[in-house]
Amino acid sequence: MKQLVVISGKGGTGKTSITAALAGFGPKKVLADCDVDAADLHLVLHPKKLESIDFYSGQLATIDPDLCIQCGICADHCRFDAISRDFSIIKEHCEGCGVCEFVCPQGAAIMEERMCGYQYVSETRFGTMVHAELGIGEENSGKLVTSVRKRAKEIAEEQGAEMVIVDGSPGVGCPVIASLSDVDACLLVAEPTVSAVHDVKRVHELTTHFKIPCVAVINKCGVNPDLENELREFCKESNVPVLGSLAYDTAFTEAQIHGQTVAEYAPDGLGKDIAGMWGRLAQYLEISGE
Repeated sequence: MKQLVVISGKGGTGKTSITAALAGFGPKKVLADCDVDAADLHLVLHPKKLESIDFYSGQLATIDPDLCIQCGICADHCRFDAISRDFSIIKEHCEGCGVCEFVCPQGAAIMEERMCGYQYVSETRFGTMVHAELGIGEENSGKLVTSVRKRAKEIAEEQGAEMVIVDGSPGVGCPVIASLSDVDACLLVAEPTVSAVHDVKRVHELTTHFKIPCVAVINKCGVNPDLENELREFCKESNVPVLGSLAYDTAFTEAQIHGQTVAEYAPDGLGKDIAGMWGRLAQYLEISGE
């Protein structure tokens, strides 16, 4: 079984649209949406939820009003101003450090596991999908990404799937690093804009650090030919095979409006280009193309 993660240097390059389009080709596979801070693969694939579990990470303070004598010691020691005037916890400010529990003379302040979001296992028209929803303002997305990837791999092994396709996060932060562990290859999605060219070089540095082989797709071609050439030259110098390029086309947006992948919406247009990319990707990964 091969694991491929689709990443980009910045958001908005078309990473998720290309992930969804690739999902419609090739052998039996499991999908994982690891862009947990801004998950949107479900908007195209319309998953039917089969399993939902609460995701806990870190700790959150609580104060028992029946035990609290309102002495104010906890508020004096809290460096994050997480304790209100009525001695309740301001969840958004609490860092889970536990100092309130340590200093409280009454034992009224205690630490509990922090509920940060949900993890789902769903069924889509292209196979099983594992995805997640991080609560507003919640952190520890790297831990949630690791959990999603682990569950996706388990299901792929149970089903005898030949492949796991992971929609990773943009950038080079903790969620991206978590999505890179134990993968066979990365698909870098780049676009010919100044910021995207700069950022794809940064994310390639990250994959090089972890010794993960990369292939690339250049999206939104026709916007800036000079930057397209710079991207191709960079890929050539970095030994990153370019699977193909996709023209800037409103079909991507129109497909999303209709709840389809661009390969489904425009099978004789961009769909053909993506089918060709899939064939070259399957050859690169040494998996069956059908």
